[in-house]
Amino acid sequence: MWKVKTGKNTDDGAHSVRALERGLEVLRCFKPEERFLGNQDIAQRTGLPKPTITRLTHTLTNLGFLSYSEKHGKYRLDSAALTLGYSYLVNMDVRRIARPMMQELAEHAQASVSLSVQDRLNMLYIEAFRSSATVTLALDVGSQIPLATTSVGRALLCALPENEYTAILQQVQDSNEADWPLIKAGIDQARVDYATRGFCFSLGDWIPDVHAIAAPLIPLDGSKILVFSCAGAAFQLNRRLLEEDLGPRLLHLIAKVKDALDRLP
Repeated sequence: MWKVKTGKNTDDGAHSVRALERGLEVLRCFKPEERFLGNQDIAQRTGLPKPTITRLTHTLTNLGFLSYSEKHGKYRLDSAALTLGYSYLVNMDVRRIARPMMQELAEHAQASVSLSVQDRLNMLYIEAFRSSATVTLALDVGSQIPLATTSVGRALLCALPENEYTAILQQVQDSNEADWPLIKAGIDQARVDYATRGFCFSLGDWIPDVHAIAAPLIPLDGSKILVFSCAGAAFQLNRRLLEEDLGPRLLHLIAKVKDALDRLP
């Protein structure tokens, strides 16, 4: 679990505003699967004292970022937070361009096709399509999945500059000391797969009965690396299907999206 960092790494000299940093950390605690959080919940997740959290949630409520539920005795995100996220998503050309191709691949694979970006040690879904099949990975926009053991996270790592890759790897190790040898072996194999095939696998590494592939799209404008993935039930998506059919189709989708983005004015 991420905590609010203190000291030189977070303060960034005189330009850092600690109150703002802490307020944003509070908002980060809310996830799609957890609508309501109390001050104690937030204090545990941020590592901040409960009196500080009480002041922050009160301020964020007054500003419209949070609302308080008398019924649950806890807070939830309110419309001001939604406005920020919605503005970010609406202004992403890649989502508009990729949607029909992602839906087509999802139906062909009878699986889920997603578009993700990095959020610290997680990957955040910013677009997702599921096929009409009943057995698919049911994750929607706003869902977060771990970076280290998923195909999307591994694809991101493979696309990062070496200094950023090394820094994130150290953070993953620090957060997962007990499982690190197994995690590192999966990442090392992903780098081999990416070099030889152009995409990465996760064959039950995150969820035992889920198989997935992913590949990155590196924007020319220097913005965040985007990762496309295709995931589904292991009994539907065997390795051979992923290698010979869905992997090449995913790479073709990414090439078409990248070409369309490059031609935008």
